[in-house]
Formats: sequence, structure tokens, C-alpha cells
Amino acid sequence: MTLRLPAWERTLVRSDLWLAVIGSGLLAALARVQVPVPWSPVPITGQTFGVLLLAGWWGPRLAVTSVAAYLLEGLLGLPVFASGGGLAAFLGPTGGYLLGFLAMAWVAGWLVQRWSRRGFWAYMLAFALAEVALYALGVVWLAGYVGWSRVWAAGVAPFLPGDTFKAVLAAWLVRELRPRI
Repeated sequence: MTLRLPAWERTLVRSDLWLAVIGSGLLAALARVQVPVPWSPVPITGQTFGVLLLAGWWGPRLAVTSVAAYLLEGLLGLPVFASGGGLAAFLGPTGGYLLGFLAMAWVAGWLVQRWSRRGFWAYMLAFALAEVALYALGVVWLAGYVGWSRVWAAGVAPFLPGDTFKAVLAAWLVRELRPRI
């Protein structure tokens, strides 16, 4: 027995797949925007900015799909991550942050969907909570590499100013462009 979708549902599925490919491409491009942190194995990248934009513009389902496609591309060995690609990226110090992108996309997208009429400050709060979800996974994973005594200096403190800036910029862009997307 084969399941046949109506034409409009097939078109919607194809559209979502293309948008997920575009979203994963955006994340791959933003992974190349890097600032090395000398005392940390984790670089500052543009990926979190991309995840926030996708979640704010497209909502949780399509943002998570885009991040999942991006992670699958990297897992298959495509050099889409800041550190390249392959299983080693997931098993290395940045693995928790990579998986944290899924949580970040869902939290940001879900909250923006619910608070869409509240504007910039609601988006800022949504993005701050999404950053907490990202850090929760990333820091726990990174602690296995650098130890709990160094995890603040290696995996949190150097990233807070940049992540704050990225959240402010993303909140502004989501507020300005979401009605048009």
C-alpha cells in the first residue's frame, strides 16, 4: 500500500525540503565566520546567529529541520562545521554545542511563535533562553575535555559578548523581516 499525498501537500513538502537545504547552507557559510579563542578549543562563529535567524523567521519545525540537515551533512563528512566535518567533530570539544543547535532552534522558534506580537524585547528573551539551552549542552560536553574548573573560561565567558550582539542583531532582523518572510 502506497501513501499518496495530495498535490498541495507534495508541493509543501518539497518547499520545506528546499528551505531546509537553504537553511543548512546558511549555517555552513556562517561556520566559516570564525574568531579563534586562544585559550579555548571552541572558536567564536556565526552559526548561533544563523540558528536564531532561522528559528525566528521559520519557526521551530523548519528551523530544527534545517539544523538537523546541517548536522547530518557534517556527520557525513562534508566540511560544513567550523572544524570541518565528520564524526570527529561530534566527538570533539565542540560536539555538545553542535547538538545544542537543535535545542537552540526549537526553543527560539517555539518562543518566537508564541510571542510574535510582543516585538523586539520578547525576541531578545526568546533568544537568551535559546542560548541557555545551547550552553547547557555545550558546557556539559566541553567539561569532559577541559574540566569543570576551566569550562567557564573556555566555553562561556569568551562567547557571552558576541552571543549577546548576535542575539540583538537577530532580534532586530526578525522583528523587521519576519512579517515579510
